[in-house]
Amino acid sequence: RTEFALKEIMSSGGAEDDIPQAERKTVTDFCYLLDKSKQLFNGLRDLPQYGQKQWQSYFGRTFDVYTKLWKFQQQHRQVLDNRYGLKRWQIGEIASKIGQLYYHYYLRTSETSYLNEAFSFYSAIRQRSYYSQVNKEDRPELVVKKLRYYARFIVVCLLLNKMDVVKDLVKELSDEIEDYTHRFNTEDQVEWNLVLQEVAAFIEADPVMVLNDDNTIVITSNRLSETGAPLLEQGMIVGQLALADALIIGNCNNQVKFSELTIDMFRMLQALEREPMNLASQMNKPGMQESTEKPARRENPHKYLLYKPTFSQLYTFLAASFKELPANSVLLIYLSATGVFPSGRSDSEGPYDFGGVLTNSNRDIINGDAIHKRNQAYKEMHCLHPGDLYPFTRKPLFIIVDSSNSVAYKNFTNLFGQPLVCLLSPTAYPKALQDQSQRGSLFTLFLNNPLMAFLFVSGLSSMRRGLWEKCQDYLRKINRDIAQLLTHSRSIDQSFLQFFGDEFLRLLLTRFVFCSATMRMHKIFRETRNYPESYPQLPRDETVENPHLQKHILELASILDVRNVFLENTLDDY
Repeated sequence: RTEFALKEIMSSGGAEDDIPQAERKTVTDFCYLLDKSKQLFNGLRDLPQYGQKQWQSYFGRTFDVYTKLWKFQQQHRQVLDNRYGLKRWQIGEIASKIGQLYYHYYLRTSETSYLNEAFSFYSAIRQRSYYSQVNKEDRPELVVKKLRYYARFIVVCLLLNKMDVVKDLVKELSDEIEDYTHRFNTEDQVEWNLVLQEVAAFIEADPVMVLNDDNTIVITSNRLSETGAPLLEQGMIVGQLALADALIIGNCNNQVKFSELTIDMFRMLQALEREPMNLASQMNKPGMQESTEKPARRENPHKYLLYKPTFSQLYTFLAASFKELPANSVLLIYLSATGVFPSGRSDSEGPYDFGGVLTNSNRDIINGDAIHKRNQAYKEMHCLHPGDLYPFTRKPLFIIVDSSNSVAYKNFTNLFGQPLVCLLSPTAYPKALQDQSQRGSLFTLFLNNPLMAFLFVSGLSSMRRGLWEKCQDYLRKINRDIAQLLTHSRSIDQSFLQFFGDEFLRLLLTRFVFCSATMRMHKIFRETRNYPESYPQLPRDETVENPHLQKHILELASILDVRNVFLENTLDDY
């Protein structure tokens, strides 16, 4: 390919003999690097998606070649312009590939700093208008490259909560799509318009707006910050387990999504990440560590994001995570999925008799929330049953189920005596509460952004920044008190405390208790199915129905002037 390209280029650039040897070498080297980079980049698709070791050296080589290519075209731009005919969109393509590499490196490592690097390359493409000339060329495939670049850039901006940039990009993408469909009568017009609709719905998924004094929207981040998780008191006896791996699974019908992220998955992945640092302070290039070096302690647990997986895909990733889980570590499984209910009565009450949550059948034949099978003698096949997770309870397991059939997982049995906790969403919400399920589950919102969820159930849809920050401070105090309630409880199951040493899990547990206590005090949450549950059960009087905590919740409601939404009589004996 390179030789052919060279002959073409050299002949178009004048007589071959006229070209100085040094310039010819520059073009040859550039073509070699370009070919090599494409070859390595395409090879990334063939790497296994699971397992954390096999891909690192390959990624390292790919990064290396792209770094050389990027520097090479910067140093020799004039020669490449004159002799190779290098176009600006081709430079944009290289930058876009580097952006993609950083984004995929983030997906593989869960290290949020790589998102900043992807953002800087994607931003450069836009600022330097690398793709601006594409529209003048009569090549629809080039325009599609530009549209895909926009879609990828939007995903990175969403993950970095750069909502103002997202809005600008959506407007630009909309104009580009209009121009593209006007110029080329293509069949993918509907698909691109769907991309626009999806991202518009994604941006508007938050039920509450926080406003500055000039009515601009405040962007709030829900990643773990320095002050995020309640600190452990001196002498608090908790386990030393660390969250090392998480599977985040999204399989809800009709939930807002963009790319392959549902809004629930998007919220949960941020609850398992720290605020990004800038990579400039870190010396190593991605994947460039020598195998002899010990990698620095990973700041964030590793994650797999699985959108609508089949049972076999889910089980494969689960087994890979289980196999690679280090000693003294926890595996978290988050399931946001449509409920699958058992049909017919079963005489036994085993781990396959209560249904579970939906796995993808590869056929979109499923409508509605309850899936009933035809033959009542058999169990539901496209379903993750509680029993399916039993083999993995040989290691510490922390499960979160957000589903209309979450209670199926209440019938767990701890077979191996390892730490095991399941946090289970309500199976139904009060009719009086405006249905928000398309815009994400209320339970997951409580685990990701408890104040926003509290405002939503209190009937508030916007709030001034000053009041928001005051409430956030008060909520931190509530979290500290919940942490004390859990660690001082005499009858709490030890599993909860064994997970309590990990910051991420500690925050999830305290938010779970806050969510449960709020719903139990709320006037319209009156049925037991409106409340979250857990396995093992928490001692209610010491946690979710503790009068001290109830008093705090009423205080928070008073700050917001929504005390009338909550029951007061739960405090009669306080």
